Amino acid sequence: MLRSPSGSDAEAIARACDDPVTARFLHVLPSPYTLRDAHDYLRAAERKWADGGAEFTITENGHYVGAIGVRPPDPWGVAEIGYLAAPWARGKGVVTKAARAVTEWVFDHGVERVELHAEVENIASLRVAYKAGFQEEGRRREAKVGRDGRRTDIITLARIRRDSGVAAEPYLPFFDGGELSDGVVRLTPIEVADAPEFHRMMREPSVAAYGFGPPTTVEDNERRFRNTGYWWVSGQRIELAIRDAVSGEFAGHLQLVQVVPMIGQGMIGYSLQPEFRGRGFMTRAVRLLVDWAFTHTPLHRIVAGTDVGNTASHRVLERSGFVRESLHRELFPKEDGSRADEVEWLRLRPS
Repeated sequence: MLRSPSGSDAEAIARACDDPVTARFLHVLPSPYTLRDAHDYLRAAERKWADGGAEFTITENGHYVGAIGVRPPDPWGVAEIGYLAAPWARGKGVVTKAARAVTEWVFDHGVERVELHAEVENIASLRVAYKAGFQEEGRRREAKVGRDGRRTDIITLARIRRDSGVAAEPYLPFFDGGELSDGVVRLTPIEVADAPEFHRMMREPSVAAYGFGPPTTVEDNERRFRNTGYWWVSGQRIELAIRDAVSGEFAGHLQLVQVVPMIGQGMIGYSLQPEFRGRGFMTRAVRLLVDWAFTHTPLHRIVAGTDVGNTASHRVLERSGFVRESLHRELFPKEDGSRADEVEWLRLRPS
């Protein structure tokens, strides 16, 4: 249920806004956030209504669970919404329902376009937007400064009046429980903290020999891994750390990329730390991911491309149920100026 904010919400507002997750992504809020700040917000909410905008309290069973606001429309009939969920209400879908309801309400009041903006690392906010029928329109690079002084990218999403507002099912859903495991290896979303080990692995000569693209630094990899949640929730790709299921150590990297929904195809790529080789880790990891993909996504074809000389990778794919499909001549540029052939491998969805 949506209603105007009231003084009875003040204590709950203070608790919700003093939460570390809220503070991380809502940089304009005071931190720590006090009861006095909550009363300042309530007065600002009154002014917002008077200025042509709107501010709502989201309630569940009469209790405060979040807030959603609308900035006054501009001269072209464009409004912007923003929202927050109290920690005790996250994962219940209440903010998604509120975002959809407020957007429809705004359209009913003559607005032509509703925008929202989310930090690239704010996966919860992006999930709300997609589920509320918003479509991604672009990315503003380093458009915002966080509390730690680091610049971050902003994803812009919007709905226009003629959009259906129907949210498509995520093409790449998140793992149930956040990871996959067979008791020997674990596949988890790769994290910024994995960047140093990832960098060490990619510089190892036997990995670098088959690498592709310019060399990167640890900082480059940190920036990359700040995007991985966004890539996943938007259906573009999945980037995983392979971990020893017992120790939790970083053993390697596995990705599902070049996802093309129109033809139901994706590509896997992988690398493994030398100290974890010879134990079947990569074969287990590839099987876990591919089996999951065929069970939980519409993908029909999963391919892999390997340097013709990378026999270790060939064995992994053979053991994981892939078959050789084709040879692409002189596809991979090498450091010495030569080019290597690529063997393309395929595994089809079981019939």
